[in-house]
Amino acid sequence: MTSDDTAQFYTCDCFTTDNLFLEDYSLHVRFVSEQQFRLDYEALLRRLGCVTDQQFEDVLNKISQEVDRRRRLSATSAERTAAIKDVYRPLHPHVYHLQESYLAPKFRQIVEFCRGGDSSVDGLLDLLEEEAVRVYRFPVFERSFCEELVEELEHFEKSSAPKGRPNTMNHYGILLNELGFDEGFITPLREQYLRPLTSLLYPDCGGRCLDSHKAFVVKYDMNEDLDLSYHYDNAEVTLNVSLGKDFIEGNLYFGDMKQVPLSETECSEVEHRVTEGLLHRGQHMHGALPISSGQRWNLIVWMRASQERNKLCPMCNKRPTLVEGEGFADGFTKDPAAQNPSCVLT
Repeated sequence: MTSDDTAQFYTCDCFTTDNLFLEDYSLHVRFVSEQQFRLDYEALLRRLGCVTDQQFEDVLNKISQEVDRRRRLSATSAERTAAIKDVYRPLHPHVYHLQESYLAPKFRQIVEFCRGGDSSVDGLLDLLEEEAVRVYRFPVFERSFCEELVEELEHFEKSSAPKGRPNTMNHYGILLNELGFDEGFITPLREQYLRPLTSLLYPDCGGRCLDSHKAFVVKYDMNEDLDLSYHYDNAEVTLNVSLGKDFIEGNLYFGDMKQVPLSETECSEVEHRVTEGLLHRGQHMHGALPISSGQRWNLIVWMRASQERNKLCPMCNKRPTLVEGEGFADGFTKDPAAQNPSCVLT
């Protein structure tokens, strides 16, 4: 273990102005003032079907609600976490603490190879499937563990404990830090098992220096969220693991990095396979096609490297203006050298 979680982490103040998602128009926008917003987006919104004054007013109201939600997020998350701890009794308490027996033997073999003194990228690639450019597939968990984890999450869903949205775009799912998974499960998974891989695969985008994360589970259901619009993640590296249950279709698709216009992009479709993970760069544009039946649960781990994001916020593409946050916040630190003393494997 390292002392990553002893650092003070921050958010960038763009969190309350940038990347606001308008679901009705599948559009991410920036809002500083109504005048700026009209100049930047009114014509585009009209082309997308926002043609009446009432429709535009509805857009402004939704933006106002989202900005207010983001401003209160740290406080409301802390309140939910305390309430969950007070009222919720887990169905499977053991799933909150990572054990090697939960991990697929092939994954353990891959990690051992990466930890070896003579490990190489070429040798690692022989153990992985490359599904799109620098998008890698490998088994992560045993099926029995996936089933128990989903049972635990369904048990929590049915409880009276308060629940928050995983992110702006997903309405259904669970924030794992609020449920108590961070310290005993996600942090050791990132530090001990995933960072050996990312150090070899993604040294150019902070793979050696992943010192924080945001982890959540998303759910797709015929009566809830069916798909996910094209987007990039607030992360340097992302792990997406299919947990189940039974579903048809709902594949991921990957384009290019966020700097490449969609008009110049060819997308690759990638199948979800239960127990297997897809590892990719956070700034790699991607989305999820609709499921046609059943229910799909996915574990998402956004892994962050303060050494990278302290130079340039991936969400506003500027040097971050820091605002104090709770826990890992959005992974920024004031002094990367002091907060993250080593970028080596542990």
